[in-house]
Amino acid sequence: MLEVRNLVKEYNRIAAVDDVSFSIQPGEILGYLGPNGAGKSTTVKILTGLIEATSGKVYFEGADVSKDMVPFQRRFGYVPEEAHVYPHLGGREYLQLVGRLRGLPREPLDRRMDELLRQFGLWEDRHSPLSSYSKGMRQKILLSGALLHDPDLLILDEPFSGLDVTTAVVLRTLLHRLASAGKMILYSSHVLEVVERVCTRVVILRKGKVVAHDRVERLREMLSEGSLEGVFAQVTGQEDPEIRAGRIIEAMRL
Repeated sequence: MLEVRNLVKEYNRIAAVDDVSFSIQPGEILGYLGPNGAGKSTTVKILTGLIEATSGKVYFEGADVSKDMVPFQRRFGYVPEEAHVYPHLGGREYLQLVGRLRGLPREPLDRRMDELLRQFGLWEDRHSPLSSYSKGMRQKILLSGALLHDPDLLILDEPFSGLDVTTAVVLRTLLHRLASAGKMILYSSHVLEVVERVCTRVVILRKGKVVAHDRVERLREMLSEGSLEGVFAQVTGQEDPEIRAGRIIEAMRL
């Protein structure tokens, strides 16, 4: 189990993440939602060890990960929101680098990366530099790298960004299959329709604080909303989109 307890991250005494707590059980996909600036990416960066929390703890299988991040980092796969890759490397070279950094033996690494390249439709471009890849192709490489070592936990920050429709459908199915196999998945996204289809539970942030944390069905029932989009708008205080659209049109005609 992954457990986040009372996580706080402050910048100049202003909390970007403010007393956030949640857990993910094996076999569960947790949606992590919020408007821009709500603290989603900050939380993800703390979990992956990119930045340190001001206070609070993260536990994985009962162990405090801050005491030794390396064993924890070996157990998760991470897809960041921005596809920062080494542009001069080919797709296969990049996966080879990721696999070696993960400590995978050569033979299983070769088998896994070649099959992932085929399944993600990148085989013909495996030797092309990543600088020539489209956004969707780079996203597929990041996904392949995150899956290469068969992680117990997946941390996904906007994983569908740039993907074509076919790959997006495959990825949704894949996430369900991985959860059924006992994997833990943290899914951070702005695309509420996908979250509603994929996630077991959701955490919704507003200004760094948790404003909702439950199963999607229960949140819809409690707030008398027909969709996750309605729940999200209500708990985050979002303005009616019709009103906002009208004001944008007015601004165009000033």
